[in-house]
Amino acid sequence: MHKPRLQRLKWLFTDRPLFFITAATYRRRRLLDQPRVHEVFRSFCEKGPAHGVFVGRYVLMPDHLHCFVGVAPGGLSLSKWVQILKVTLAKSLREQGHEGPFWQKGFFDHVLRSGESYNRKWEYVRENPVRAGLVKQSADWPFQGEIHRLSIPDL
Repeated sequence: MHKPRLQRLKWLFTDRPLFFITAATYRRRRLLDQPRVHEVFRSFCEKGPAHGVFVGRYVLMPDHLHCFVGVAPGGLSLSKWVQILKVTLAKSLREQGHEGPFWQKGFFDHVLRSGESYNRKWEYVRENPVRAGLVKQSADWPFQGEIHRLSIPDL
């Protein structure tokens, strides 16, 4: 028996939602905290605007990633974008000699409702490497950054 999968929202109150995304590696394998994965992730995200997808701030942890994603009207669906991202990173990992599976099924997404929420979420996410004992200061974590400047109006 499988647990029922959560359904994505069918509609939103804005035509330009900002999502907070988390995707985890299969069995929480440590795969993502390496320069090549970071490079492939950034390259993939930099091409997003051609498909109506804009990635703001992000952190790649060893076994999961967090990012803020804006989706423009008529762009790829969030689910499709995450699927292509996972396939792209899996291909890079295979090329580096890793064996799959690489990703847990699905991903977590949360629609941000205000600029304050974005900033609060980012401060929490940015401190993940510190809480995990990977660095003493969040600025020292090399697998983070910002691709596009995203914002949402305060409600």
